[in-house]
Amino acid sequence: MLTDTYGRKFSYLRLSITDVCNFSCNYCLPDGYQCGSDRDFLSVTEISRIVATFAELGTKKIRITGGEPSLRKDLPQIIAIAKQTPGIETVAITTNGYKLLEHIDSWLSAGLNSLNISIDSLDPRLFNTITGHNKLPHILKGIDKAFELGCTNIKVNSVLMKSFNHQHMNYFYDWLKETPVTVRFIELMQTGDNTSFFNEQHVSGTQIKDDLIAQGWQQKIRSQTAGPAEEFYHPDYAGNIGLIMPYSKDFCKTCNRLRISALGKLHLCLFSDSGISVRELLQSPDNTMLKNEIAQLLTNKKSTHFLHDKLVGATENLAMLGG
Repeated sequence: MLTDTYGRKFSYLRLSITDVCNFSCNYCLPDGYQCGSDRDFLSVTEISRIVATFAELGTKKIRITGGEPSLRKDLPQIIAIAKQTPGIETVAITTNGYKLLEHIDSWLSAGLNSLNISIDSLDPRLFNTITGHNKLPHILKGIDKAFELGCTNIKVNSVLMKSFNHQHMNYFYDWLKETPVTVRFIELMQTGDNTSFFNEQHVSGTQIKDDLIAQGWQQKIRSQTAGPAEEFYHPDYAGNIGLIMPYSKDFCKTCNRLRISALGKLHLCLFSDSGISVRELLQSPDNTMLKNEIAQLLTNKKSTHFLHDKLVGATENLAMLGG
């Protein structure tokens, strides 16, 4: 398995297949998607070679991200390729849910194991204010359909914002009473484009964690391929709560994931100074050079993301790499 100079093992790849997003969330793309490069995204063949190479290096989990990955019509084919790759145990996707209701059946048929949907508020009006789309009822119907089709590993991501959903967290708690999903509250992260918004809206997850424990929520043990969330369960609730706190102490200590951008660049961290192109090595059917290059590049991975120092690297917005 891939291991860096700090002893961290990497069994999880976040694979972006497009940087295009059709939402205009106030914390990410408030002016909507702006095309900043040639939209020459990874082909299915290139994606297949990336997945196979990382599987040979010990990767067990692939998360398909964007932008919004469902904007690619070949998404079911990409899911199937990942699922059928020897060594890959879990194929997940993170989506805004816009096309969930219409396409969840094809995603599950292709082999999808885990579904993450971004929902920053359960108040339809506030959801519209945050995302620029009045789609909450449609997305919730998509989640219901996913349950009906047998998908049980469903997570909902909600970015915490002081003047927005932080005041309405009880909506999520009430929903979790009867709904067996995991709602993950994510601390707003500073990027190159959102400094003023971050300073106005950032909420620390530490107090939320203390409140959960005081209310009888208990922390779950994290699996080897799990993401960075600290998850909690309560005997009186059907669902769970997760907290992603990138500004907490030792957040990077358990890092287990690498990222490939939709343009074929390896990102050692979401907030690295730049991605390193490995696309030219995808043109060969022999994965040896690509494997050696990834292993060598991993020796440059830093011990932390340096967010505490207000250093956000080349990350202008979260849509660039799907978070």
